[in-house]
Amino acid sequence: MPAAVVVIGSFNVDHVWTVDRLPRPGETLAGRYRSGPGGKGFNQAVAARRAGAGTRFACALGRDPGAELALSLAADEGIEMLALRVDEATGTAGIQVDATGRNRIVIGAGANARLDAAHIGRVADRFEGARVVLAQLETPVDAVMAGFAVARDRGMATILNPAPADAGVPDALWALTDFATPNETEFSMQLKRCCGLEVDADTLAAEPDASLHALCRRLLPAGTVIVTLGAAGVFASRPDAALPDGDPAWLRVAAPRVEAIDTTGAGDAFNGALAAALSLAPGRALEAQLRDAVRFASLSTEKAGAALAMPLRSELRARFATDEA
Repeated sequence: MPAAVVVIGSFNVDHVWTVDRLPRPGETLAGRYRSGPGGKGFNQAVAARRAGAGTRFACALGRDPGAELALSLAADEGIEMLALRVDEATGTAGIQVDATGRNRIVIGAGANARLDAAHIGRVADRFEGARVVLAQLETPVDAVMAGFAVARDRGMATILNPAPADAGVPDALWALTDFATPNETEFSMQLKRCCGLEVDADTLAAEPDASLHALCRRLLPAGTVIVTLGAAGVFASRPDAALPDGDPAWLRVAAPRVEAIDTTGAGDAFNGALAAALSLAPGRALEAQLRDAVRFASLSTEKAGAALAMPLRSELRARFATDEA
């Protein structure tokens, strides 16, 4: 299948402990353990593919069982790998999930830290035919900037998921970003970093729409900002100059009620599904694209895990009877 989406990002082997509640500092709890594939980049690539888009994934892998897992799973999913192989351990993540589905995550970058602009340059011809390039910041920012520069030169849309929350985003990368998709914490931290604004992440879902829109315009004046708000859905803000006649500058899309058991990877599910929606039906109304991406992310929380918890497009349609473009 020709690529509609190129994802630049990380692959991790996830080590997950499920506990009744998250431990306090210095506390030891008993939990249940499992391991599986993850990393924001791979999660988003699987989500984009399962949401119906042909997908290529640019990443860095070691020469170890974790790398073989990545290559095998990508082949099973129909994802074309654009992998740099390095003499370093494949990335890992330690994840704690409580009984309500909340999580804490610590990552060890490993090979992910070796992804560079030179590799993106070598595989740039494989971007041909794609409509969307999606990236996060678990890999070096220079690689992301190189990929977004290729996208900008070829008229592709770019989506930046500015995660982890403490990742720095240089002005040059914001300038190459068409869509930014922070969660509440990431949005708050990026506003502080780039604009010097102190915003309480815990109250963003209740922020008046006009105020939240104004904050989004400060973060990315020329692009669309989509703040993911967990169970409250998403808030999207667009620059006035880019709006079709009569379209609102901002909108909210609610999340459906689901039986969440694990929110790990829900943000990645949203990003991958949004990339797929934008690539498969670029002329479709943004509200409809966001609605399907929110539903896709919500459905992913009903399964344990990250990459392998992503729903299939058929499951999304069966559950929500989604509208077609």
